[in-house]
Amino acid sequence: MTKRLFSAAALLFCVALVSKAGGLMTNTNYHIAFDRMFARGASMEIDAAYSNPAGLAWGYDGFQMSLDFQKPWQNRDIETPTAKYNGVASAPIVPALFASYKKDRLAVSTMIGIVGSGGFVKYDNGVPMFNEKLAGLLGANGITSDQYTLESQMEGKQYIYGGQLNFTYRITDNLSAAVGVRANYYDGYYRGHVNADQHPMFNSLAALELDVDQRAWGFAPILSADFHKGPLTLAARYEFRTKINTENKTNKLSAGIGDQLKGYLAANNPAVLQNIAATLGNEMTPYADGAETRYDMPALLVVAAGYEITPKVRAALEYHFFDDKNAKMAADRQESLTGGTHEFLAGVEFDINDKFTVSCGGQRTDYGLSDEYQKDTSFACDSYSVGLGGAVNLTDKVRLNVSYFCTIYSDYTKEQTAVSAKTVYSRTNNVIGVGIDYKF
Repeated sequence: MTKRLFSAAALLFCVALVSKAGGLMTNTNYHIAFDRMFARGASMEIDAAYSNPAGLAWGYDGFQMSLDFQKPWQNRDIETPTAKYNGVASAPIVPALFASYKKDRLAVSTMIGIVGSGGFVKYDNGVPMFNEKLAGLLGANGITSDQYTLESQMEGKQYIYGGQLNFTYRITDNLSAAVGVRANYYDGYYRGHVNADQHPMFNSLAALELDVDQRAWGFAPILSADFHKGPLTLAARYEFRTKINTENKTNKLSAGIGDQLKGYLAANNPAVLQNIAATLGNEMTPYADGAETRYDMPALLVVAAGYEITPKVRAALEYHFFDDKNAKMAADRQESLTGGTHEFLAGVEFDINDKFTVSCGGQRTDYGLSDEYQKDTSFACDSYSVGLGGAVNLTDKVRLNVSYFCTIYSDYTKEQTAVSAKTVYSRTNNVIGVGIDYKF
């Protein structure tokens, strides 16, 4: 029991914290046009600097840029037979910058944003894998939950900042290609504590505390191609796996029992005391200062088709595959996945007139989840997302984009066969956004 308790602390917040469109470690919602339409993989506008770099060969001649802001908020709830734990995930305003320059057959573009994870999550009353397992540890030594006070809190932050540079060339009148690279910087921390005290006989029963910062760089090549003829556009993009190997800066890492209880066990059951000490020593080693943890961003394949139904109506379909099984995660959790992530996207856009455009879209995300993969401190749920919004051409050079999208998650029920109980994981997600596109 002690070993499982400490392992839970060490795995605190191993994956993405704030809601997003995309895979387990990857964001895909950067530009507001995505939030209001979703299927942007065949775009030839400024958002193609991320979603379809090869498509910029057919885009605006000259320099253009876009500055976009999104505000996400999400709940991450865990329900056990004995309690419900509410986690509030949030982030400040999340910006993204796009820029491109095209002349004749050549285009150069860039995108800067939060490409993975992104935000904070906090459980004011801790999580069950801490609280309930600690209660079980104490109960095994005859100390029941009505004999002490349990105080617990867990929180974490993860950001993967990315800067992407692309070079596009129109090979023929109908075919273009692009090569690029993205530099990614991981910045995160994991902090939490659990204290059990105020027992009539033992003042301090047990305590656990974790405070670890992690940072690392990773790089990924990107290839894309675009076929454009008349109203039809076909596009494909491949992002190679980004290896991210973080190094711990450990500010605090401790887990043990109080001095009075330790003295009692030393006098009455020294074998138990020695076993606890050995277990904690072994489990702390991977999370000591300087230890390394993997948070790879998986390889991503995108294929998309766009069609101009009329001069005012455009529609698109898109497919994403995230190769999560071959992207290293903390404690090799990727091995417990049943497969990679599949996403299906569709969207439509309508120009009301020369000034106003409206759009809507949807997305289905299907992860390769398993009971073994799901943790109280890092879990995922399959989902549907719907988005809508519009654009206003303020001038011939300036466009304002606004959007809203929400994600409807399927609850994940994890069977706890050892104790004939269930844990239900659930999430909610909303994002609003605004952005400005400018052509020089």
